[in-house]
Amino acid sequence: MKILHTADWHLGHRLHEQSQVAEQTLFLNWIENYIIAEKIDVLLISGDVFDTGSPSNQSLEMYYSFLVKLKATSCKSVIITGGNHDSAGTLNAPKHILNALSIKVVGKATDLIEDEVFKIDVNGENVIIGAVPYLRDGDIRRAVAGESFDELTDKYKTALINHYQMVAEQCKLVNTTNAPVIAMGHLFAMGGSISDSEQNIYVGTLGHIGAEDFPEYFDYIALGHLHRPQIVGGNGKVRYSGSPNVLSFSEIGYDKKVIVLTIEHNKISEIKEDTIPSFRAFYKLEGSMDECMAAFPTITSNAYGLTPWVELVLKEPHTINTENLVKAAENYAFEILKMALKKQRKEKGIEELLEETKSIKELLPTEVFKLKCKEIGFDLEHRPEIEDAFNEILQAVKNQ
Repeated sequence: MKILHTADWHLGHRLHEQSQVAEQTLFLNWIENYIIAEKIDVLLISGDVFDTGSPSNQSLEMYYSFLVKLKATSCKSVIITGGNHDSAGTLNAPKHILNALSIKVVGKATDLIEDEVFKIDVNGENVIIGAVPYLRDGDIRRAVAGESFDELTDKYKTALINHYQMVAEQCKLVNTTNAPVIAMGHLFAMGGSISDSEQNIYVGTLGHIGAEDFPEYFDYIALGHLHRPQIVGGNGKVRYSGSPNVLSFSEIGYDKKVIVLTIEHNKISEIKEDTIPSFRAFYKLEGSMDECMAAFPTITSNAYGLTPWVELVLKEPHTINTENLVKAAENYAFEILKMALKKQRKEKGIEELLEETKSIKELLPTEVFKLKCKEIGFDLEHRPEIEDAFNEILQAVKNQ
């Protein structure tokens, strides 16, 4: 049996307001052909199928068309879990229809833990899947009035770990053949490396767990949320597949991948990664304006023929007029999506200040807010209503 682990498709994502439908369509075609070529039996999608909770009709059409096409391939079972970007209602709405196609959907934490556990049989080989979606605080933890932030953090993390423990116990109940057990998840596992495009699901360390916090009963944990493919905490059985397409210029320095598990004789005999093609060429140029312009002739497309997208980081001592640069770019077949001027920072940013403190707890939320405003050059003195609005939100959060 072959199982394909993927996640974070983010269908409908736009990069600096530019549609990525072209790359997404090419990926869906590629993964369909990959499933056929590799004779994949089971597909796991660990959250963030869509980029927003209200996906466009175009994104929905891409999603459903892909699932229908799978019926003509070797892949006879699909399990999809919701991510923090997904709307549980949108994913769950057609679950009964999709179930008839052997497609299981778990958009949010279920009322009955057995509804998150599936036993799959392929040609005499079995696997148990604990399909855990993104776990919202309100789904798994009872709020108590007057809880401090530390109490909230500890109780949520405990509830998160307990949920996985319950899933493991349910897997044991249905695992009558001593089959391998795979858990899915959509969260931040400590030790993972993030990129600019990932939204931190929780404030501070709320909900962050380590590889050692997952029950040992699981033979593999198929994670989503972080866009760089990686092993967590040196534990080869806890992995992020990463996102299939570039969702931020911070993601162009590494290959995108899928992960394939092979099950033989009730054991995971192999875990391998395969590289996803780069469907669009991305470039990040750094240097003076003249240096960047000199590099323009080196920017080329790839085999897929999509227009290359470029980020420019201009290293200049002062503000400059980029009119000549923009005109020069018009002579080439690429598009500049992002341009930034990197000047020497005179004021320390929040990251540097935090490095000099023992803990973020040493700073009040209002201090962090003021520091961030100062860092980005926002004048609070002339916009006192913004500070008032922040304080109002802060109090509302504290009183929840």
